[in-house]
Amino acid sequence: MFRSKFSYSNSKSSYSDLLVDIESGNVESIFFYPRLREIDVQYKNGDKFKIPILYNDQLILEKASENKVELTINNSRKESSAANSFASISLFLIFILAIVLILRSTSKLASRAFGFSKNQAKFLTIDDVDTRFDDVAGVPEAAEELKEVITFLKEPKKFEDLGAKVPKGVLLIGPPGTGKTLLAKAIAGESGVPFLSIAASEFVELFVGVGASRVRDLFSKAKEKSPCIIFIDEIDSIGRQRGSGIGGGNDEREQTLNQLLTELDGFADNSGVIVLAATNRPDILDAALLRPGRFDRKIEVMLPDLDGRKKILSVHSLSKPLSRNLDLGYWASRTVGFSGADLANLMNESAIHCARDESKFISDFHIETALDKLTIGLRTTLISSPNMKKIIAYNEVGRAIVCAVRNGIDSVDKITILPRSGSLGGYTKISPDEDVISSGLISKKVLFSKIEIALAGRAAETIVFGESEITQCSINDISYATNIVKEMVTKYGFSIIGPISLVPDNNEMFLGEGLFRRKPLIAENTSYKIDNEIIKISKISLNNSIEILKKNRVLLDKLVDILLNLETIDKKVFKLTTSKLLKL
Repeated sequence: MFRSKFSYSNSKSSYSDLLVDIESGNVESIFFYPRLREIDVQYKNGDKFKIPILYNDQLILEKASENKVELTINNSRKESSAANSFASISLFLIFILAIVLILRSTSKLASRAFGFSKNQAKFLTIDDVDTRFDDVAGVPEAAEELKEVITFLKEPKKFEDLGAKVPKGVLLIGPPGTGKTLLAKAIAGESGVPFLSIAASEFVELFVGVGASRVRDLFSKAKEKSPCIIFIDEIDSIGRQRGSGIGGGNDEREQTLNQLLTELDGFADNSGVIVLAATNRPDILDAALLRPGRFDRKIEVMLPDLDGRKKILSVHSLSKPLSRNLDLGYWASRTVGFSGADLANLMNESAIHCARDESKFISDFHIETALDKLTIGLRTTLISSPNMKKIIAYNEVGRAIVCAVRNGIDSVDKITILPRSGSLGGYTKISPDEDVISSGLISKKVLFSKIEIALAGRAAETIVFGESEITQCSINDISYATNIVKEMVTKYGFSIIGPISLVPDNNEMFLGEGLFRRKPLIAENTSYKIDNEIIKISKISLNNSIEILKKNRVLLDKLVDILLNLETIDKKVFKLTTSKLLKL
């Protein structure tokens, strides 16, 4: 719409005044807008006015013409038509742009739909992976087994001449953090053949049949690149037992598993493709998946022993500046039960503490601080009450003395009254038994000693403060001891009830089995005997702890005084003090 270039004065002028001014020659020019019913008037003295007029007012036109006033008529209809045309063209362009955007979005969805059944596996070559078997420490047996798999791929004729067949599948089994995925990376780096890596969870989708299609696509790609290795991480995502749960289980997962079973050992030849899989839950895998012909080899990747832990610490220390007097063998002995991932985290936390202290070299202090953080938690607010400190000190020292009597002085690693996250007060750190960790077997004697150590804090409070002054400081230890006693009585047959298991089979992995399977019932008389036996063993263990601490009352008070003064007693100080005064 046309807009006047005039700026108007604040004074006002009427229609009658305008007619007089035109005749008197005071008006210089007039802009006439017929459709707007108004005119812009420019006076010779510089004043400007906007004056309303009648629609298509001819009088103003005649007066202006008679008095030779400059008259400009603005055809607003043409401007309106032009504006309407511009608006129409704009709307048309917006419509065309919207159509283009919709078509582009539709094409993307179509491309995704066509590729929906394609797997997301990544092709790796020897140049893509830096990890080698030299970088994997602590699992020599597993590494040797996997090196032989590489030999199968590189020199198959050597084995075929002797009638041996290349294994179709290798299953890596072990606790989390032991290096299963790291071993797979080492194979990718050492094999020199194409390596396909994928997580098992990427097979499963909401729509039935997609996972099976992805499995087919994966093996099709692998056969094209034969010889080839397929690595499936966390295979328990799709390899769980079939037919479990309400309604027959998950149809999509089961169809995916069925397709995997067919690809591993079906009618089609799968020569030159080896499937490598990893899991920490072999107990829930389907039996058809584990049989020979599919996974011919099962390699256990267990927690490292002392020598393995030392090698792992050495590997993770290569890029870190260590103090000259730091002994990795000592720290390997202090980290019983640590996995490779735990040890890597330990060295990383040590480096972080070193940087926090603005030190140039990682020392024993930094590793000690990191070890405490990983095992007993972060330090919290200090205890200000002297009475509370004393109660906690007797609890912790009592546990340490009973542990020294039952398991030896070297079994006590550290005693502290500094509170840690997740505990009521201090902490007594006991070194795990290397034999128990490696073998997984535990004797009746060891279980009894664990119960006595757990109840030693309550025993110390009873001796020092009296039966009426005991606190709930040992609540976690009492719960721990009770659970052990229950398992001894109902699961391991370590009681007078006999070598029978009275634990109901409620460990089903799937809801359906637990709902529809008839659960065994325990007779009321047997339940009564179980309760009595649990109470009896707990009381006997508490009394044994009390007797041990009564014999070592002098040592108990001395260690408490040291602990209250230093707040932390390390292994060296404990051994030096205890070796002279401990009575077995």
